[in-house]
Amino acid sequence: VQLQASGGGLVQAGGSLRLSCAASGRTFSSYAMGWFRQAPGKEREFVAAISWSGGSTYYADSVKGRFTISRDNAKNTVYLQMDSLKPEDTAVYYCAATGWGTLTKPDEYDYWGQGTQVTVSS
Repeated sequence: VQLQASGGGLVQAGGSLRLSCAASGRTFSSYAMGWFRQAPGKEREFVAAISWSGGSTYYADSVKGRFTISRDNAKNTVYLQMDSLKPEDTAVYYCAATGWGTLTKPDEYDYWGQGTQVTVSS
């Protein structure tokens, strides 16, 4: 599976962005998908994940109620809608695919996209 993330940019605090992650390959619907982020000098951290069917979603406490993960298996795409953005959300955001685990740990993911920069100004 090859992943291509897009949709990042510069936004003011309180604004919104929608990230997209397009996947190649016919097995996309068999993978759970996740979004992670990494700020300068910090470790990569879990943001959100969604099961292969879209029936289950998981969020980090820091984004719960502000971010929404969704997927369209017909389009081989997963989305991250980010609302009420804060300066502390500034990071490079990565999408990833996995077939196992809790979905919250980077080590559980087998495939990674290249990352897209999100910058939130105060």
